[in-house]
Amino acid sequence: MTTLLKSPAPRILPDPHDPRLTRRVGGIDQTGARVEINVPVERPLTLYLNAQEIVTMMTIGDYPEYLALGYLLNQNMLKYDDMVSEVEYDDDLQVVVVRTAHHTNFEAKLKKRTQTSGCAQGTAFGDLMEAIESIALPKAELRTSWLYQMTQTINTMPSLYLEAGAIHGCVLCVEGTPICYTEDVGRHNAVDKIAGWLYRHGVDPADKILYTTGRLTSEMVIKTVRMGIPILVSRSGFTAWGVELARQVGLTLVGRTRGKRFIALSGEERMVYDQDLAYVEEESAKHRRKGEGGDD
Repeated sequence: MTTLLKSPAPRILPDPHDPRLTRRVGGIDQTGARVEINVPVERPLTLYLNAQEIVTMMTIGDYPEYLALGYLLNQNMLKYDDMVSEVEYDDDLQVVVVRTAHHTNFEAKLKKRTQTSGCAQGTAFGDLMEAIESIALPKAELRTSWLYQMTQTINTMPSLYLEAGAIHGCVLCVEGTPICYTEDVGRHNAVDKIAGWLYRHGVDPADKILYTTGRLTSEMVIKTVRMGIPILVSRSGFTAWGVELARQVGLTLVGRTRGKRFIALSGEERMVYDQDLAYVEEESAKHRRKGEGGDD
């Protein structure tokens, strides 16, 4: 049982050797030889808001409190000024319950959810567009020196992806330094954990940069704006609606960040070109991820 008093924010980094998060699985390779590899686990987590069941998510199972809070915030079921009295997690039942000081009922809203392009059954609700229209993103800057430092650090940092693959990561950064790095089977889960971490510890999003390994879709744009983060970066590519929404709300959107390369399609006024490209290395092949020939 956790009483949600604001507390100093811990620095969250991947723990690729956590035995709860991967499993050894045997098979054969292209030569017929027997092999064993690590694969990420995937387990259900059922979320309740007060007495109402909201959703069952497939997740690797770490940081259930952050995931639950972030999901509710990003689905506009919780407001950032709402009073959350406690979060209770039962590992045996794989259930997390968020309790608030006020009554909640989202039966009608739950009937209107629509499937998104996010992997692992991500969902978005129709009123999310209305929820971001009134948000004014803070002024900020993105120095290219920070961008290159950030991507180099993230690509070479130990992670569950490099240990077992088949997973997405989201990283919250201050300038070029990662401060909260979460991973999960779906990028929407990873970003929800960051939203929950921000809320739980009262962290100011105004000077932060969000990095994701996944596509820059409308869902990722909406969640970033909901969190009040002014800059979203990915090593992957864009969807047309993601770019359109980013331009509407003034979000800086930077994709295809690999080695020396990147493309900014929205919010270019925040870019500060302070890095000499002669001193930037190309990305090492051993740190490349899926979709290098496309936009996965």
